[in-house]
Amino acid sequence: MVAVREPRSVSSPALTDRFGRRHRSLRVSVTDRCNLRCRYCMPAEGMTWLRRDELATDEELVRLTAVLVSLGVSDIRITGGEPLVRAGITDILARLRALPGVAEISMTTNGVLLAEHLDALVEAGLDRLNVSVDSLDPGRFAQITRRNDLTRVLEGLAACERHVALRPIKVNAVVLRGLSEPDVLPLARLARDRPYVVRFIESMPIDAGRTWSSEQVVPGEELRRMIGATWPLREVPRTRPSAPGRRWRFGDGRGELEFVSSVSEPFCASCDRLRLTADGRLRACLFATSETDLLTPLRAGANDAQLTALIAETVDGKGPGHGIGTPGWSYDGRPMSMIGG
Repeated sequence: MVAVREPRSVSSPALTDRFGRRHRSLRVSVTDRCNLRCRYCMPAEGMTWLRRDELATDEELVRLTAVLVSLGVSDIRITGGEPLVRAGITDILARLRALPGVAEISMTTNGVLLAEHLDALVEAGLDRLNVSVDSLDPGRFAQITRRNDLTRVLEGLAACERHVALRPIKVNAVVLRGLSEPDVLPLARLARDRPYVVRFIESMPIDAGRTWSSEQVVPGEELRRMIGATWPLREVPRTRPSAPGRRWRFGDGRGELEFVSSVSEPFCASCDRLRLTADGRLRACLFATSETDLLTPLRAGANDAQLTALIAETVDGKGPGHGIGTPGWSYDGRPMSMIGG
């Protein structure tokens, strides 16, 4: 029998850390598996997946999320791995959307299975969507993802356009130096021609193959110069202070871009995000090397107050920032696919 700690006394709300950051956003990973093998995330071969008994069941994911929502989480993003490879994903989304206090539910997907699932997801309560598209060139897309699925991804994006309530549709593009430069302007143009906000994301040191280096990073400032030389840009205020992306609009008003520059322009001071992994572990930071196991206590019979104590302790231990730029920094935690984006 696993020993479960009793709730500790906290002088501040359970989701407020020592730096005054109130956590309202939760990433819920539903699987560590994926149908792509993006080079900035996974190696081509050799991934070790979580066993079925290690994964939180639908009921366990909903229960843990419900506790976090009762403490003040209002925005939920479903992630993976690739969330659409999990059986019953539509039902999971519907159950999370029905939790009292949830203001918005969104999903990040690679888009390969999106066209066949989208109508059901929207009916279940999906509010927003981010679709990963790192290149519009079929050859380079295959080089980055190690799969020839660009046509299916673009079909998924086209399906999104038929659901006006999902707009603006967000397109995520990870930029890799020495490979992605030819994709920057075509992707930026996509934001001018379609109802998409294109988000350029810096490569981050959480790949499963441990091949990341700072030389791969194309900083947001450099990307803005590249794009601005063709289409002048002007910065606009973030929709909310805790938003990870800096917003820039084309000078002529035809579309918007975001730059998620976790390495070169960290936004830790306003971070309001927590992450619940597919095996029921809570992380206070994407780059944390420690996480709190909530699933084992849950299966041992922990009540909501006891789970709240574990959550509060995790949030209270969150550091001021990820520290990537500090001398000697390194990451030896779990890879992105096991954390949730």
